Amino acid sequence: MSDQKSNQSSIRYYVLDTNVLLHNPDALFVFQDNHIVIPYPVIEELDAMKRREDDVGRNARSAIRHMDRLRGFGKLIEGVELGKLGVRSGTATGRLSIDVEDHSRPPILSADKADNRIIATAWALKRAGNPVVFVSKDLAARIKADSLGLRSEDFRNQRVDADRLYTGYMELKTSRDVIDDLYADRMLSMDRIAEYLKVDDDEGESYTREITPNQYVMLTDALDEHHTGLARRLTDTEHLIPVANQKKPTFGIMARNVQQTMALDMLLDDEIKLVTLLGSAGTGKTLLAIAAGMTKVFQEERFDKLLVARPIMPMGRDIGYLPGDKDEKLGAWMQPIFDNLTYLLSTRGSPHQAPESKTTEQRIEKLVADGRLVLEPLTYIRGRSIPHQFMIVDEAQNLTPHEVKTIISRIGEGTKLILTGDIGQIDHPYLDQSSNGLSYTVEKMRGLGMVGHVTLAKSERSELASLAAELL
Repeated sequence: MSDQKSNQSSIRYYVLDTNVLLHNPDALFVFQDNHIVIPYPVIEELDAMKRREDDVGRNARSAIRHMDRLRGFGKLIEGVELGKLGVRSGTATGRLSIDVEDHSRPPILSADKADNRIIATAWALKRAGNPVVFVSKDLAARIKADSLGLRSEDFRNQRVDADRLYTGYMELKTSRDVIDDLYADRMLSMDRIAEYLKVDDDEGESYTREITPNQYVMLTDALDEHHTGLARRLTDTEHLIPVANQKKPTFGIMARNVQQTMALDMLLDDEIKLVTLLGSAGTGKTLLAIAAGMTKVFQEERFDKLLVARPIMPMGRDIGYLPGDKDEKLGAWMQPIFDNLTYLLSTRGSPHQAPESKTTEQRIEKLVADGRLVLEPLTYIRGRSIPHQFMIVDEAQNLTPHEVKTIISRIGEGTKLILTGDIGQIDHPYLDQSSNGLSYTVEKMRGLGMVGHVTLAKSERSELASLAAELL
């Protein structure tokens, strides 16, 4: 009996805000053995959202379906065991209940706002002596709850440490002969650099750094900093292979720094099926991706189409409020892509020209008309299968982890997917550097043989752009 009381006392009550379920309807199943409380205003807000034809509406309907299935196992106002849904809830044996009470609340919380009524539910549970956590993606709602003495948290199940985000490369000081052997033998055993991977942490304890598949290693001679080498760990082996300097332009583009060299190496490697490029404005991530795509599609013909997509901020928002027809509306969102295409198809960007076209705009129109270049918003990606295409998703930092999963699950046989973005410029109201889909993908997919990542650090757009990125 004492063990049972101990277990009950350790159970927390998690009160979920509506935006948590709109962000991820499966959030109901990630709180282990605790008690999930859904205030009645949350049900009303989900009901108001369910008719939307975007991802918000789909998530609302999915959350409602989860609760409807649980309803078959008991009364939701009394609490139903989540484990009754089986596989989806994993090993969780917690409970979910819907709170239908109109709780008394502090005078500061007016009853005319759903957020206040949701917070009032958490406040009432705490006053009754229960350990309560209010979970919301809304920063203002968390501040309001915290000011009332409630423990409030963001939904952290799909968060990563943005300060320690995987960069895709490491720097290593070695002896001169290690670098020489890398290029002489065209391969370097991991055993040769094992001693250089040992470092001491802040507490003086020694540990060995790991080099994951497709991770780059920047080798520097410990006695001569100008003697360097660049290598990448070969997938499914214990070897590093040298990354050669670019011998010819990639659709008119030459790498300007070592990170761009890494990026082009991955972009042009057909064995790497998913590439993530992260960097601030002007680092060249989008231009490099499009240049590689145009090389692979128009010159080497390794893929049938070049598909370039951007999220409508955020993914799924209707574009009907813009003037004009679909193409005119799309042009406003895709203008940054058109800028890169115009540069690459110009005589300055590349000598590749179609003889029957006179201007870069006409060349772009012809590629689109021929179906070899496809530009579209991510709104229409759900339900599609995308085989044998070089697909670029720009501004991926504005996608949720669930949306990125949706995109990747659409990828068919023979398709290469590129995700680019800047986690320092996020427009989505409920995402940040740690919770966006791009950061989440970088961390969760690292080390896989068909996945590669590089963080571009140096702005190459112009001297002014570099200064702005550094100082403003």
